[in-house]
Amino acid sequence: MRTIVTSGKTVEEAVRQGLAKLGATEDQVTVNVLEQPSKGFLGLIGAKDAKVELTLQSEAVPASVPPQVRTPETEKVRSSDLGSREEIRSDSEVDSEPYEAAASFIRDVSDSMGIETEVEIVHQKDITVLNISGSDLGVLIGRRGQTLDSLQYLANIIANRYSDSYIRIILDAENFRERRRKTLEDLAVRLAGRVVRTRKDVVLEPMSPQERKVIHSKLQDHPEVKTYSKGEDPNRRVIITLKQSK
Repeated sequence: MRTIVTSGKTVEEAVRQGLAKLGATEDQVTVNVLEQPSKGFLGLIGAKDAKVELTLQSEAVPASVPPQVRTPETEKVRSSDLGSREEIRSDSEVDSEPYEAAASFIRDVSDSMGIETEVEIVHQKDITVLNISGSDLGVLIGRRGQTLDSLQYLANIIANRYSDSYIRIILDAENFRERRRKTLEDLAVRLAGRVVRTRKDVVLEPMSPQERKVIHSKLQDHPEVKTYSKGEDPNRRVIITLKQSK
């Protein structure tokens, strides 16, 4: 008999890797789960992969597609309100695990703050949006969206731990992103008018790359002013200045 030990982010993934190495199918091996996966604190600190031991019981015929291994943990995921992994993959051809991990992180943070939330996963062309709904979301949004931006940063780190290719997640709550975009566009137009009247540059407060992009985009076709960024993150600022006369 041949025995190997493999690891993965989930028990299912670890078993799948072991079956591939042995060239065997599930009914030809004995699976012993050595370690369950652990998310760690906030899904980041102290996280551990699952570890399993596979023992080959008989001569194995190479398997082209290893079968899915059902465990209590995978059954829990399949029955969650986020929808089954198989259904999402067959319908949208998107691996749901990274997004479910990010959504779970948001719910855990909300629960720790005593806030009841629901997280809707919306896949778009180039990005995926996690829409948070619930009461008292102002705490999760924070001043000018700073807390929401921080949670978005962490959610992206967690999601990409479960993905072989880079994925991008936008975190939103109560349509804050659209409202903030409109506020920034109005601010850009108003400050551009001030620059034209006073003939003096205007330096905005430090902003995230996404918010700076809103300002630049809004004023890129302005006939009298132009914009550029100065400084290093997180203190990088947008400066609105007059265009040079030809």
